[in-house]
Amino acid sequence: MPALFVGHGSPMNAIEDNAWRRSWQALGQRLPRPKAILCISAHWETQGVYVGTAQKPDTIHDFRGFPKALFDVRYPAPGSPELAHRVAELVTEPRVHFDSHRGLDHGIWSVLEPMFPAADIPVVPLSLSSLQPGAWHYDLARQLAPLRDEGVLVLGTGNIVHNLRYWKKGQEAPLDWALRFDEDIAERIAEGHHEGMLGYETLGPDALLAIPTPEHYLPLLYVLALQRDGDPVEFFNEEVTGPISMRSVIIGKLG
Repeated sequence: MPALFVGHGSPMNAIEDNAWRRSWQALGQRLPRPKAILCISAHWETQGVYVGTAQKPDTIHDFRGFPKALFDVRYPAPGSPELAHRVAELVTEPRVHFDSHRGLDHGIWSVLEPMFPAADIPVVPLSLSSLQPGAWHYDLARQLAPLRDEGVLVLGTGNIVHNLRYWKKGQEAPLDWALRFDEDIAERIAEGHHEGMLGYETLGPDALLAIPTPEHYLPLLYVLALQRDGDPVEFFNEEVTGPISMRSVIIGKLG
């Protein structure tokens, strides 16, 4: 099974007919059908590591100021306590805790609704202990490698560049620093130079603007950690809009 990082951007992408949504629809047709999906989203931050065990996870509308149509969206995918316990079995350090109430936040359902609209594939969220450094997350994710052979799609959702302090309504042209950082990270991914990406705080002034807080960047490291020798890398949605990069990454073969 491939591993996938998706730049999710605005939750409106879940209901608008735009290039991002169409790309996710097309990808859903290309991907092998997963047995289940393990999601690491920018929007579940915790102290410690938690995995959701709900049989029927709720659709979480964790935002304000958007149209009612977005709040009306429901993504009724089943959960998978079996997968949650498998994650806890694989990750021996740190300890993984269970959360029986956690639902699916917009970083998850806004992407999965176009990708797998039938909502019939079990989905399990895995939290971000976002106070930990990048190398800590990468090492945790490496323990999840067997899931790829078990038919589980590991999906990270966030944005490589995400600084809403510089966002302006109607802005389309990329900011210079956002474009430079996105291209720098893309080059490192393409060449397999993951180590330099773990300490992203040290990558210069562009990095400090691109990643003012780490939660949108860290899900990328979970996907890169699952890359194996010989795995191809494919980018899609390579655009930068203002201070946000929508670049997305597929690790491994689709067919």
